[in-house]
Amino acid sequence: MNAFEPNLPIAMGRVGPDGRLVHAEARLADLNARAGGKVGAPLAVPPIASIVRLTQRLGVAISRAVVAADGEDDLDLWVRAEPDAEGVRLEVSGWRPRAAWQAPEGDALRENDFLNAEADWVWETDAAMRITHLAAESVSGLDPAAMLGQPLTLLFAFEADDEGALPILTAAAEQTRFDGQIAELRGTGQRVRISASPRIDALGRFAGFSGSAVRVDAAEEVALAARAPADPEFTSEFGQRLEKALRAPLARIIANADSISAKLDGPLRDDYAEYATDISNAGRHLLSLVEDLADLSAIEREDFSVEIEPIDLADIARRAAGLLAVRASEADVRIEKPPADEAMPVTGEFRRVLQIMVNLIGNAVRYSPPGAWVWVRIEREGALGCVIVADQGKGIAVEDQTKIFEKFGRVDPGEPGGSGLGLYIARRLARAMGGDILVDSAPDEGARFVLTLPHRAD
Repeated sequence: MNAFEPNLPIAMGRVGPDGRLVHAEARLADLNARAGGKVGAPLAVPPIASIVRLTQRLGVAISRAVVAADGEDDLDLWVRAEPDAEGVRLEVSGWRPRAAWQAPEGDALRENDFLNAEADWVWETDAAMRITHLAAESVSGLDPAAMLGQPLTLLFAFEADDEGALPILTAAAEQTRFDGQIAELRGTGQRVRISASPRIDALGRFAGFSGSAVRVDAAEEVALAARAPADPEFTSEFGQRLEKALRAPLARIIANADSISAKLDGPLRDDYAEYATDISNAGRHLLSLVEDLADLSAIEREDFSVEIEPIDLADIARRAAGLLAVRASEADVRIEKPPADEAMPVTGEFRRVLQIMVNLIGNAVRYSPPGAWVWVRIEREGALGCVIVADQGKGIAVEDQTKIFEKFGRVDPGEPGGSGLGLYIARRLARAMGGDILVDSAPDEGARFVLTLPHRAD
């Protein structure tokens, strides 16, 4: 068989935690052997080994096109490395000879070459919008190596365009190129203009973005300042436009991916069903980010307010636990909710309190180990009604307990999780209703989050 024959199946492999090749299918094993390696020895193909090391260090799946030397020839490969409990799972596809480079007019790679030639920063993300590569000019307070594995939103604060939309989110939903996204380099006050092209893996999956950022000069800063809307309703309109523009396409992506994953249209190879599950999960991640950004735009308005109405805190806690029952079951976590006959009359806005409870219980489920319990209890403390959400997770150190309530604050950005906005939004909502959210935790002792709201007499 010719080593360069196109459209061959994916070659699977596994690398152990020590970087040694545990096993590989014939095509990958032969390439590794020609590079001087063997099963049981360190992976010998440098670009593949580099991706494996990065995956192990960041703890996230990485997909990337690489060029591998094979004797006197080069191979274009697409490598996907995914960490798990046994090391790193490899999928290597493509296997095409690399011809002399000659980009046609309009070629995306050529466009990126011109784009990157003028760039101050060049970056790449994975499908979950975590940074996998960052090459940047020297900027005070910015450590490119420390940004690897972190959400792109921790590097850039994105700004809406004239239509109230975020080009990067629209492009992520539609898997298309975008240009001219304005953002602030966090912590510097420096604005940049971002452009990027989607990275699509060999199986057609969205694999993230490859992009660049260029500093906004003084003249453009003046123009952007003049563009900034003075209308206080703009923030609210932005949130509405954002949801309207992205919620429907993301919902379609999730629904179609779920249908493929469930094999509703007939038999399908298991690996393709797993890819559809990946697409669905990425879609839910993006939809959650859209919802968080819409909430953020609303609560940070000066005239933001909530409805104050009589509600039953125990009833809302039971409803939230019910909404999360399937997720908890999939994670092998059990939720003990308040008894059906228990009530706690308080004041607040029903929809917002339910949103807070789903966030608190959802976090408890996410960070609990398999077989653990999450307890949801109701108490009265003077003029306050309280609901306590306690888990058996790894806990939160005292010095990190302030950070988790900060905007985009996460204790360990390398862990799976959301946008870092959930608890920030939840506390802002609780305080707007006359209550608060408190935390009591210590490492290895789980965490207790307490939502308080004004008690009312029946």
